[in-house]
Formats: sequence, structure tokens, C-alpha cells
Amino acid sequence: MSSTREYLDFILDQLSECEEISFRAMFGEYVIYYRSKVIGGIYDNRFLVKNTKSARVVMPEAELEIPYEGAKEMILVDEPENREIMKDLLNALYADLPPAKKKKS
Repeated sequence: MSSTREYLDFILDQLSECEEISFRAMFGEYVIYYRSKVIGGIYDNRFLVKNTKSARVVMPEAELEIPYEGAKEMILVDEPENREIMKDLLNALYADLPPAKKKKS
């Protein structure tokens, strides 16, 4: 099952308090970027983010799910309507992730 554009728009709206949010469509799903770093994506109309230590502190009881067969487990954001948690989560993820790779010229 592919994710819908309506669900993507909902998540982007919930993340609107964070600057530099972008996305890229990929195989019927959406990869989400925060300040040029991949923080997660939308898979089967589920917002999943990378499983980092700081993200687990923000969402300690969140379930882990696999976005697609063969992938690593990711954190399921089951309350995306809570903008304050979403903002805290993105900032925690950004701090944990390595710098964005530079594109080759």
C-alpha cells in the first residue's frame, strides 16, 4: 500500500513550526528531511522516524515498526497532532544524526 498525499500534507502541517522541512517521493512513499538530514518518512500512511537515543527520550513508550521488508526498525509517531512533541522530536533527531552528505558535482 502506498501513502497518500493527504497524509503527507497532514504531517507537513504538523511539522510547520520547524523550519527547513522537505520531502521526496520515493516508490509510493515519502522521505522526510529536516535541515537537509533524513529524519524518517511516511510509509503506508504511518509517520516513522529514525530510532535514536534522543528520540527515545522524547517518546520513550513509542512502538518500533519496520517501514518495509529488510529495513531497520523505526519509531512510530502515533500522536502527530501534538505539535510540541513533534518539534522536540525533530530537534532531538537532528542532534543525533550525522551531518548531511554533500552532493557530488
